[in-house]
Formats: sequence, C-alpha cells, structure tokens
Amino acid sequence: MVTYTAHVDAVFKALADPTRRSLLDELFVRDGQTLSELEERFAMTRFGVMKHLKLLEEAGLVVSRRRGRQKLHFLNPVPIRLVHDRWVSKYAEPWVAGLGEIKQRLESQMEKVFEIYIRTTPERLWEAITDPDIRSRYNFGAGVASDWTVGSRLEMGVAQAGLQLGEGEVLEVDPPHRLVHTMTALWGDDVKSEGASRVTWEITQVEDSCKLVVTHDELREGANEQLYGGWPMILSGLKTWLETGELLTTPGSLLQQLNAPTGAHNLRGTCHPRSSTSPPTPMTRPSAARARSCTFSIAGGTS
Repeated sequence: MVTYTAHVDAVFKALADPTRRSLLDELFVRDGQTLSELEERFAMTRFGVMKHLKLLEEAGLVVSRRRGRQKLHFLNPVPIRLVHDRWVSKYAEPWVAGLGEIKQRLESQMEKVFEIYIRTTPERLWEAITDPDIRSRYNFGAGVASDWTVGSRLEMGVAQAGLQLGEGEVLEVDPPHRLVHTMTALWGDDVKSEGASRVTWEITQVEDSCKLVVTHDELREGANEQLYGGWPMILSGLKTWLETGELLTTPGSLLQQLNAPTGAHNLRGTCHPRSSTSPPTPMTRPSAARARSCTFSIAGGTS
C-alpha cells in the first residue's frame, strides 16, 4: 500500500485555510519568493505569514531554499498530485490532467523545486532513477541511459523504437545521495530551441523512508512548460512503483502499459518492451488528442 495517511491529513489541514491557499496561489503565479515579498500581499503581520508558511512546509506543499542571505519559497505540487492519484485517476480518463494546463508568468533564471517522501531505501531509489527500464515505467515510457560518471553523456528515449527524446551531461555523482545533470529536450522544435537546463536529484534518508528533492533550474525566462510540467506525475509514479511495484493510471505511468506489445502481461516487477512510433513528450502532461493517438496506435498494432 502506498504511504498516504499522515501526509494526506497534513495536506488537507493546510489547504483548509483560505490564507494558506492564497499563499499557494501567489507562488503559483511567481515561484521562488521571499517572506518579505509574500508579506506585502497580505493584511497580517510578518509572524502570521511565517506561521502559515510553516504549516505549508510541514505538509510538503511549499519547499524553501537558501540563496545567499535570502530564503526563497517554492510551490511543490507533488502532494496534491498524490491526492489526485488516490481518488481521481482511477475514475477519470488518464488524459484529464492535460485539461488543467495554465500558462504562467515566469521569472528569468526560473527554478522549480519538487519534494516527495517515499518508503524505500536510498539504494533502491537511486536504482529507480538511474536504471533505464525502471525509469521508463514512470517517465512516460522513456528510459534514461548513461554510465553515470562525471562528464559522461546522458540519453533519454525509447530504445526499442530508436527514438531519442533528450540528451545531457552528468555533472555530479554521489550515489545514492546526489545526482546532477543537464538536459536538452529533443522531442520537438519548440523545446529544442530552449537549450540545456539542469536537474538535481537529492536523496536523504528519514527513518524508514527517503526524502527526494528534485530541483529543475537554469531555465530561461518564459521557458516552455513541457520542460518541467510533468514532474508531479513522474514523481507520483516513482513513489507508487517503489512502494507497491505497480503502475499508476496516470499518463506518466499508463503509457508504459499502452506501449506494451499485444499479449504482454502487467506483472509486478516484470519488465515489458514498449512500442510507439509517436510517444508523448516525457516532461509534459499529454493533451487529450495526444493520449487518444497513443491508444489508436496500440489498437492498430504499430511498433
């Protein structure tokens, strides 16, 4: 069973207050704000805003990062995604998430921070991040291959179909605690022009679980949302795979099942080959049309 209870209670408690919801709205519009910047937008004391931010951080909905003398606050949508996966995705169409895309006003030097707790060991989590077959199970069907040494090349794609969807360079490696690499998206002209961004994976053991923080930064002003919009689904799928061995019914994980050849069995811990001539982009939430095209390609027997 996926570990939801304590975290879900904290999420609902945090979201129950309108001021805390407004704080999340402010970070949704512009991520990475200081306490002083947030305080200016509310008719309450600095101490009051601090108390609300503390509850949001305890629920995992806000992640803070030190940048010199400043403490910046980032919206972390992963806990909300987990709530969705628990009660909504089973009944809704898997591509419903694509209907909720909203264009945001973005800062220069944009940075996105995502945090999640997973009941596993650092070694298993590291393997799930670096093993291309396991990665494809929660990463929209795309594996990531490298020898994971500093300076080595990184390739993201669907090997069986000969499709390369991204490339990068490994910058830092400290298994099983920290991995830093660049990533250049190659799945379309609109994202190729964005150039390279940086992804940092940080693993910290917390009793019988691990805290995973993914920081996606060095994104240009107004960067295409395809580069970072899929992280909540990817991390939610990663958590479920490690804790249950099963795939989510969300686009990030479901495409692993859709892309399996006819007759393949979805057994716990068993690897399937994937087949698709036009997979969706691995970092964005697929639109309804894109999700339907995947279904048709499988029904038509393409490989």
